[in-house]
Amino acid sequence: MSDLPLTPAVVVDLAKAEANIFRFQAYADRHGLAVRPHIKTHKLGLMAALQLAAGAVGITCQKVSEAEAMVDASPAVQDAFLTYNILGEERVARLRRLAERITVSTVADDEAVVAGLARGFAGAAAPLSVLVECNTGAQRCGVSDPAAACRLALAIAASPGLRFGGLMTYPPVGGEATVQAFMTEAKRLIAAEGLGCERISSGGTPGMWHAHVAPVATEYRPGTYVYNDRSLIARGVATMAECALTVEATIVSRHDGRAVIDAGSKVLTSDLLGLEGHGLVVGHPDIAIHALSEEHGHLSGEGLSRLKVGDRLSIIPNHACVVSNMLDAIYLRSPDGSLERTIVDARGAVV
Repeated sequence: MSDLPLTPAVVVDLAKAEANIFRFQAYADRHGLAVRPHIKTHKLGLMAALQLAAGAVGITCQKVSEAEAMVDASPAVQDAFLTYNILGEERVARLRRLAERITVSTVADDEAVVAGLARGFAGAAAPLSVLVECNTGAQRCGVSDPAAACRLALAIAASPGLRFGGLMTYPPVGGEATVQAFMTEAKRLIAAEGLGCERISSGGTPGMWHAHVAPVATEYRPGTYVYNDRSLIARGVATMAECALTVEATIVSRHDGRAVIDAGSKVLTSDLLGLEGHGLVVGHPDIAIHALSEEHGHLSGEGLSRLKVGDRLSIIPNHACVVSNMLDAIYLRSPDGSLERTIVDARGAVV
């Protein structure tokens, strides 16, 4: 990447990203699944617009600030699902203002969350659609069993300013059978109470090619699929050729069989995700990034003998999503090879 003015830098290959988007959209279309991609991976309005143009029904965000940034960045974003418990008067007020601009839905896994949303949306022109978040094995957030999902669904339906919108989960890898069983039973219990369950949302890139194994789900929320990363290569979900995001770094020091690059934990992140080392050095399988400090990436391996200070390396990070939030701007590489510096619209949007 000698045409990059400075490193460390993040480069996204647009052709690869678009191919990734279309590949999963085609899979979802074959299996009758709506696609609602999670923008936490790219945080770019233009990438969300590409996903929507390919057939996505809307976007997924974690925080209100992410959704606000996406709406501000792209007029294509007209439907956002916030898969996070929204707490606090100020945050709920911002959610209501957002709901006056676009279609918004969110989740809850506790009656305290429901009560706060109901207070904030009292008297709103349209009720807020709230889905019950369900824990199907990932042990993150969510009610623990179908009966609890039914009880919370009833609480949402009885709350002024809200409407029950369905069920949502983020399952562990290989958890499709549990999703199918949990959601089927929850849906049955809810139906017995006279409520419809129009939407069942599941997601997670590591399991996306098995989404059809849980046909009870109506939509799927992949995130990392747009770029892919080393963790997904290790899981067999993607190939190196399908990784659209790389970190470009320069060797700034080399002594005694060691080398240091200018990308440390503030660029590559310290996420290991069960892997050894902090990234895959493209074209150099015999070089490892064995440690990170804030501004230094520490390299080792026989391949260092071929390199010198000033040489540049391309690195596929362990976890692309965190890398996107590390820099104010990235470079988009067009099919003709040209690079365009692009601001990361939702960088730092964590509230």
